[in-house]
Amino acid sequence: MSNQQTEKIRIFALGGLGETGKNLYVVELDEDIFILDAGCMHPEDDMLGVDIVIPDTTYLTENKDRIKAIILSHGHEEHIGAVPYLLRDLKVPVYGSKFTLALLKDQCDEIKLKKRPKFHEVHSDSKIKIAKTPVSFFKTNHSIPDSLGIVLHTSQGPILYTGDFKFDQNPVDGATMDVDKLTEIGSKGVLCLLSDSSHAEVPGYTPSETLVAEGLKDAFHEAPKALVVSVFSSHIHRIQQVMEAAQKKDRKVAIVGKEIERAVSIAIELGYLKDDNETFISKKDIKQAERDSLVILTTGSQGEPMSDLMKMGKGTHPLFKFEKKDRLVMSAMPNPGNEKLVTQLIDLISRTGADAFYGKTKKIHVSGHASQEELKLLLNIVKPQHFIPVGGEYRMQYAHRQLAQSVNMESDNIHLLEKGEVMEFTKRKGKRANKIPSGHVLIDGLGVGDVGNIVLRDRRLLSKDGILVVVVTLNKKHNKILSGPDIISRGFVYVRESEVLIKEAEELVTKSLGEAMEQNQTEWSQLKSHVRDRLSRYLYDKTKRRPMIMPIIMEA
Repeated sequence: MSNQQTEKIRIFALGGLGETGKNLYVVELDEDIFILDAGCMHPEDDMLGVDIVIPDTTYLTENKDRIKAIILSHGHEEHIGAVPYLLRDLKVPVYGSKFTLALLKDQCDEIKLKKRPKFHEVHSDSKIKIAKTPVSFFKTNHSIPDSLGIVLHTSQGPILYTGDFKFDQNPVDGATMDVDKLTEIGSKGVLCLLSDSSHAEVPGYTPSETLVAEGLKDAFHEAPKALVVSVFSSHIHRIQQVMEAAQKKDRKVAIVGKEIERAVSIAIELGYLKDDNETFISKKDIKQAERDSLVILTTGSQGEPMSDLMKMGKGTHPLFKFEKKDRLVMSAMPNPGNEKLVTQLIDLISRTGADAFYGKTKKIHVSGHASQEELKLLLNIVKPQHFIPVGGEYRMQYAHRQLAQSVNMESDNIHLLEKGEVMEFTKRKGKRANKIPSGHVLIDGLGVGDVGNIVLRDRRLLSKDGILVVVVTLNKKHNKILSGPDIISRGFVYVRESEVLIKEAEELVTKSLGEAMEQNQTEWSQLKSHVRDRLSRYLYDKTKRRPMIMPIIMEA
């Protein structure tokens, strides 16, 4: 417990509640602000053309002078993906483990971040002081190396944030979750626990990562031709297991894909991935390698349309395409909402004559998130006075609340929050306070936040009913049409088969402009609006579609 008296503590989330990804949690200790993780998430289906989504951090930029640090639990994009964009506006130090910071620095280079913050490397035994607050860490098990839990020590008691975790009794790297340290922290009277809810609906225990080695052995057994293994790029322990399985079958491994190539390079450089037997080969050697001695390690397990795996299935990849008797090993499970894309990918690859190993029954993937019994175990070890379920959809947070009640936590001390809702603690008692503005910021190419609801609405309209461009040249002095109107259709109707419709639409535009000019409507905006309204009604009557209509009126 900190000697520094903290009169008021406020905890809220700008992302990571009621959604999968975009984790960003804020702890305010009097005037000091601490940011715990700042992640991104993949766009939803209706966010057309958007690359990633990050939290709305307006509140943080408005209070940037109060922010003391960004503290990171691990290196998954759902927890660090927004940090480079946040650092464009904030000049604050960043704390994280070695592998986490290496991945973050790579992301900063990717978006060409000009001003680098101070990166401070920490580990599970680090005890540091940020401003006036002591901060410590503890080892966790997750599907990425160097994952940490974070503890802020206050005069009202420790605030404990788990990040993503599970209790793996037999982890690949041999480092189990630090139960002794958790017990010690619990004995100090934890004020509030923020715990991952991703698998709060899953009964029992999450299997150990070492079980995957046996599943991969089966998948590699008697594979006649080439093996293609799809994994998450940051799952270094899984990549190590694939390498070991390949070594046992005298196969060579080629890494294909920008993200996974960078992650493997970083992991080898930092010593998290070992290739003592020179199992890796350059992707340039794929075409020369014997097919029955080749393993291709790539990403694309979520069915991403532009992934290397999808291109291999379609036969459009420059280095490799699936053939009869090849084998796909999907060492990952679909994220919620991606199931359809994944099944379409597997179906596509199956049509090539290759077979596919996928699904829970094959034992080629286990989750990195704690299931119900592990979540209850953590609650019993830590014994927090207050509990905020974080990380996951609302139903997952609700299931986590029920688990806490089942281990005899007081219902009034379990706080199910929405994004922006603030829990305020004074003298170890909690109450709900004002709400902080929160929401999405959409990243499209190099643009940050320049794609909003209006742009998305236009994109949805274009994707649904297409566009009509009406081009006409006027002599405004004599109120006369000099040329046109010409109508160009894209994604609305095929012009050659709809000549009558287009001809009638052109006549309608001519008539509409004539009426407008007779009424002395000479402003461009008035003329365009007149054309758009009349044409929109006509086309809907004829086709029951509402294309986007763009009048282009020129003067000569």
